[in-house]
Amino acid sequence: MPTPTLDRITVYPIKSLDGVTCDRATLVKNGGLSHDRTYALVAADGRFVNGKRTATVHGLALSMNLETNRATIGVRGTDQSVSGHVDDHRDRFEAWLSTYFDREVSLEKQSEGGAPDDTDASGPTVVATTTLAEIASWYDLSVSNVRRRFRANLELGGCPPFWEDQLYGDPGTAKPFTIGETTFAGTNPCQRCVVPTRDPDTGEATPAFRTRFVTRREETLPEWATREQFDHFFRVTVNTTVPESDWGNEIHVGDRVTVL
Repeated sequence: MPTPTLDRITVYPIKSLDGVTCDRATLVKNGGLSHDRTYALVAADGRFVNGKRTATVHGLALSMNLETNRATIGVRGTDQSVSGHVDDHRDRFEAWLSTYFDREVSLEKQSEGGAPDDTDASGPTVVATTTLAEIASWYDLSVSNVRRRFRANLELGGCPPFWEDQLYGDPGTAKPFTIGETTFAGTNPCQRCVVPTRDPDTGEATPAFRTRFVTRREETLPEWATREQFDHFFRVTVNTTVPESDWGNEIHVGDRVTVL
C-alpha cells in the first residue's frame, strides 16, 4: 500500500462560508484546527445560520487573511460586500448580514476549538484528493466543485480513491493514525447533510445527486472499508478525534500519514 501525505489543509474561519487554504495548522483545544469554525452566523433564536437550514448561505463569498483577521464577505457575482477586521468591526458585519438574510444575524466568536458539526468527533475531517476526483466523475463536475461541496479539512495525496476508509474501524471504536508527529483517531465515515447536493455557488439542487451518490458509493466501497459503519451510503470523509496530549501540535503540508 502507498504511503499517503498531507497535500492540502483547508480551514473554514466562518462556519458555513468559504474555506481558506494554508500550509500548516495548529491543533487547538478539542482537537480542531486553528482558525477552523472560529466564527459562526447565529440567528436571534440562537441557532446557526448555515447551509443545512438556509440555502442562501451559498450566495456568500468569503475571503479572509488569517494572520490579520481581516475579511471581506460579498454576494457572489455582484459588487455588494462588507470588509473589515472580524473582531473590531463586528457591528458592521452583523448589520450587512442581517440585511442580506432579511432577519437579525449575529457573527459570534466560538470558544477555543470552534464550532464543529460533530461535537463527539471534533477533530478535522479527512479525505483523499483521488476520492474527490472519483466523486466528480460521477457527475461530470470539477474536483474543485466537489471539494467545496464536502468541505473536508485535510486532503491526502499519493493514495487511491477512498483510501481514507481505512482510517476507522468497527462502530464505537477509534482507529489511530498519525500525520507527521501528531496522533489522530478515525471514528466513522461522515454522514452527509443536504449541503453537498447543492451547487456551492448558487445553492441550486443538483438533480438526483443523493440517489446517484448512494448507488455509486455502495458499488465502489473498497475492501478495506468497515461495512458495518454504513447504515446508509450517503457517507464520505472521515471524522476524527485528537488526544489532549497532542493539542498544540502543528501539522504541515507534506507530512506523511501512517496508520498505526
